[in-house]
Amino acid sequence: MPEGGAFIADTTADTTAKAVGSGAPGAAPDAGAGAPAAHRDAAARRTGLLVTLLLGGLTAIPPLAMDMYLPALPEVTRSLHAPAATVQLTLTACLAGMAFGQLAVGPMSDRWGRRRPLLVGLAVYVVATALCAFAPTVELLVAFRLAQGLAGAAGIVIARAVARDLYDGVAMARFFSTLMLISGVAPIVAPLIGGQILRVTDWRGVFVVLTVVGVLLTALVWAKLPETLAPADRHGGGVGEALGSMRRLLADRAFTGYMLAGGFAFASLFAYVAASPFVMQEIYGASPQTFSLLFGLNSIGLMIMGQVNGKLLVGRVGLDKVLGIGLVVVVVAAAALLLMSLGVFGEVGLVPVAAALFVLMSAMGVTLPNTQTLALMRTRHAAGSASALLGTVSFLIAAIASPLVGIAGEDTAVPMAVVQLVSALVALACFLGMCRPRNGKGAKGGGV
Repeated sequence: MPEGGAFIADTTADTTAKAVGSGAPGAAPDAGAGAPAAHRDAAARRTGLLVTLLLGGLTAIPPLAMDMYLPALPEVTRSLHAPAATVQLTLTACLAGMAFGQLAVGPMSDRWGRRRPLLVGLAVYVVATALCAFAPTVELLVAFRLAQGLAGAAGIVIARAVARDLYDGVAMARFFSTLMLISGVAPIVAPLIGGQILRVTDWRGVFVVLTVVGVLLTALVWAKLPETLAPADRHGGGVGEALGSMRRLLADRAFTGYMLAGGFAFASLFAYVAASPFVMQEIYGASPQTFSLLFGLNSIGLMIMGQVNGKLLVGRVGLDKVLGIGLVVVVVAAAALLLMSLGVFGEVGLVPVAAALFVLMSAMGVTLPNTQTLALMRTRHAAGSASALLGTVSFLIAAIASPLVGIAGEDTAVPMAVVQLVSALVALACFLGMCRPRNGKGAKGGGV
């Protein structure tokens, strides 16, 4: 099994790794290859499982950094004597950091390989997270969260780039769905852990736990994650070449459409992430533990639909069709939330609101992986730059949307529902107007 800085495979093993573990049809090894081929196939399977687990851990960085902290938001407002809107800036700062960090790390990984930028980013993430635990003021907490996001971006962008190095087409779509299963555990357990931490300590203890998790993940990446970008495939240019690659990607109308559709869908999701602690606890009276359970249930819905997407839909139904249906469901759920928030159905309790949020979050299980897959399928080179653009746009849009959910204070859910509905409508418009799915471009399995 490749470890350290070794390149993950030669040409033969790389082809095997792309097929084995991806579930792609036609992945069976050559019957005449003999015992050595069987050994290579077994090694590829082990490597594929190991890489999948590690990439799942890296993609879990955002939900861990965000969701474990969510039950503590009301306590942070009291502890630091800051208004809710200011405390929500700690989420916005982390999101903005993750956005701009990806824009820098993506091209770096195309030039120097995946491992070195990833390890540096993880090390800085650990330090920044530890500083958050000791922040004496909300202003310093915002600054440290920005640094945490900038460094944590390395895990997000490089995980997608590694996936693009190893997989293509239907296999990549299935791999992203598998990643969603693994990383989906994080938003389920993170708020539950956060709620339990608050039973024995304050919000600072949440960041102590996040620091320990970061240290463990860094050690595993150092010891076990192989290099997946061959030296011959790296770009030797500097900033100019990176910017040129991004310009070419943005000139692709369909790539940009998928990127924007995914970004605005993510904004709809993150409006829920930013506002739900106040909506559920302050408006509908849920305890931190009840909120954590509801948040975990929504994450289970997202995770299940991600598996339905990867195991049942991919390869049978065109990815564009699945994506379109997912976006329509998000729009319907967001519209229902807005109507409930405005009192159109009278005074509703926690259960109807939680049900609508469950539907919205579950639909993300087919929306987010398919936008990423369809976009990345349009580029075989500069996967780091493409991944950076996808992540940067998503996090920037979400960072802008995040403070809007608290613009009317803590006593109404209307701003959250408005942001969710507008974001979902824009995502659907970008998909229909720019990706032109009716042209048949989204072939069965999402081929372009």
